[in-house]
Amino acid sequence: MPADAAGPLAGCTIVVTRPAGTAGALARRIRRQGGVPLLLPGLSLRAIPQPLALEPWQHAQNDDVLIFTSPAAVRYAMALAPLVTRGMVIAIGQGTARALRRHGISAQIPAAARQDSEGVLHLLGAQPLQGRHVALITAPGGRGLLQEQLATRGAVVREVHVYERTAPRLNRRHLQAVLQLPATACMLLSSGEALQHLMQQLSGQARLRLRAAMVIVSSERLAEQARSAGFERWQVAASANQADLLAMAAEVCSRARHEAGRAGC
Repeated sequence: MPADAAGPLAGCTIVVTRPAGTAGALARRIRRQGGVPLLLPGLSLRAIPQPLALEPWQHAQNDDVLIFTSPAAVRYAMALAPLVTRGMVIAIGQGTARALRRHGISAQIPAAARQDSEGVLHLLGAQPLQGRHVALITAPGGRGLLQEQLATRGAVVREVHVYERTAPRLNRRHLQAVLQLPATACMLLSSGEALQHLMQQLSGQARLRLRAAMVIVSSERLAEQARSAGFERWQVAASANQADLLAMAAEVCSRARHEAGRAGC
């Protein structure tokens, strides 16, 4: 897709850390805005085998509340069986809600400012949860905040694992691309687990080069993780939504162009 030479990301390299095979739409959006996407997956996703996942998924459809924690959770659950429920359906964010709408399901969404576990808990703040059955459609691992807080409020929590997150397979092409990153590059980050995998798999020189990039994170929690991983520059986007991450990247790119222009005067 042709890039917009006058777009908000014109001339900027944007490192995309989304899971392998899921970054195509975001890469096209970056190109449309004039940027150069570099796909550096921090995670790989794969389905939980059907014999293990199907029965828990079918039982979850009888629960009072179903919470989908990612678009991948929707994709892998629906690959097992359609959703037929009278329960309340909650999507952790806009991307997850869009994935549900593609299957004809309308979901409640936390406020735009907190489309994460805390946002889901706030959304459920007025709901009586004592004794109610709540299913988390998700992958193993994660922060565990939802499980802990929902159980504290008296809910009967069921985790339905329909996929799992694993380490990505980075090849020489990925490593060479990182080593050639310009100093003005931005890295989009919405997963602490992805950051951990990248720091483990990249060579010493590649880690140093990546740490020189500006990290656009989706939360203060991730900003702290980036700092602990050795990154010195970061900006916190309004949310993990693609539009918010790219809007912050555009601000950073605009400042970089302005500073380069002043230096050239």
